[in-house]
Amino acid sequence: MELDLLVIGSGPGGQRAAIQAAKLGKRVAVAERRNRLGGVSIHTGTIPSKTLRQATLEQIATRPLDVLDPTRVEETEQEAIQQLLDRAAAVVAGETAITREQFRRNRVGLLQGDASFIDPTTVRIEGSDEPVKAQRIVIATGTRPARPASVEFDDRTIIDSDGLLKLEKRVPRTMTVVGAGVIGVEYASMFGALGTKVTVVDQRDRVLTFLDGELGEAFQYLLRRRNVTFRLREKVSGVDALPGRGARLKLASGKEIVSETVLYATGRQGDTEKLELENAGLSADKRGRIEVDGTYRTTVPHIFAVGDCAKCGGAGGLAATAMEQGRIAALHAFERPVTQLPELIPTGVYAIPELAQVGATEEELTDASVPYVSGIARWSELARGVIAGDRDGMLKLLVSPETRAVLGVHVLGSGATDLVHIGQAVMASGDKGLDFLVTAVFNYPTFAESYKVAALDADNRIKGMAAFGQS
Repeated sequence: MELDLLVIGSGPGGQRAAIQAAKLGKRVAVAERRNRLGGVSIHTGTIPSKTLRQATLEQIATRPLDVLDPTRVEETEQEAIQQLLDRAAAVVAGETAITREQFRRNRVGLLQGDASFIDPTTVRIEGSDEPVKAQRIVIATGTRPARPASVEFDDRTIIDSDGLLKLEKRVPRTMTVVGAGVIGVEYASMFGALGTKVTVVDQRDRVLTFLDGELGEAFQYLLRRRNVTFRLREKVSGVDALPGRGARLKLASGKEIVSETVLYATGRQGDTEKLELENAGLSADKRGRIEVDGTYRTTVPHIFAVGDCAKCGGAGGLAATAMEQGRIAALHAFERPVTQLPELIPTGVYAIPELAQVGATEEELTDASVPYVSGIARWSELARGVIAGDRDGMLKLLVSPETRAVLGVHVLGSGATDLVHIGQAVMASGDKGLDFLVTAVFNYPTFAESYKVAALDADNRIKGMAAFGQS
């Protein structure tokens, strides 16, 4: 078989690369492991985790009377975990079908089986007698959970994020999460909301260190109110399974934590091990990532890599970023006009509550000696927040007092991952974004109204500074 483009991996980056090339009239096929169409994103990553979050929120809203009946506690717990997993399975099946239909509609071929290089232009597909020759290749194999070599995972008691989708019987009463990154805190917040007593362990002194400090502190406070305990600046020295009783986590400080389940969320590893990259003249770093340039081209000119298996800096771990990288790589591969990734890329954390941000944090502006003022709107002051029963959320704008440009937007609470895009658009429009927000009319009652409240707060601070300077 001879192709214009072979894409290895059908996740967000691979999908976009394949479909973009197909729309250019090229002969395209995607190689993917059996029963994994859509990649990690659909099967064990973005889609199931966000589905579990939504199902958790719905369970919280509908379950109070059941849990008050002491004769049904065990039965209710079994129903709860089964409903969560059934919901995730249904959404995964639906998204897989959509991906398959997109490939069919765009005439993208599908090759099922693990792919590995024979030489720089030839790829072997497991289970197929015929190798594939391609003029251009895009590697989009994504990642898998990193598993420390010293830990014996049993996929029942000591698990990684993939293992959460295999939980049986009931929601665990206690859970220890090793790792306070995005995956760790998302699952910690979900299970804490379901009533599990969760302990989060991490060597860092706060969770989600990329967040604006004020929002990070508020987020930790809210999680503490929802059954989550933090053991920060702690290093794990060992973990032992306790047959029939869970597992014991040992910390370097001498502490021990016993829980029914231990979830390791200590990062992810590029899933490039089976590709036999050396046959293509390529190599991966210790995290399984392939070096690429600004066009996502590897050191072998006709081979590209996108998504989390590519070492290219920027906003890693984002399905949205991988999608755009795939599209851009396909255009570069066939020397078509193309723009680059924008500088303003929003970040979203689908925890309970949600978090999102775009632009600079207070800490970054302070380190760069950039003057700013902040304007804050709290959900407790918004009619929509009172209606929704979310009084804990907030939106913070960081604004230049000189140019009145919006420098950063940080949101905590209901709708955060949607709301942040308003700030993204305002920031991309250039200077005087504050003036737009001050005069804009937002639907009432909405969470979007928070932009006007925060903008007026920032505007009043700037006016106050000016008045003080003139006195």
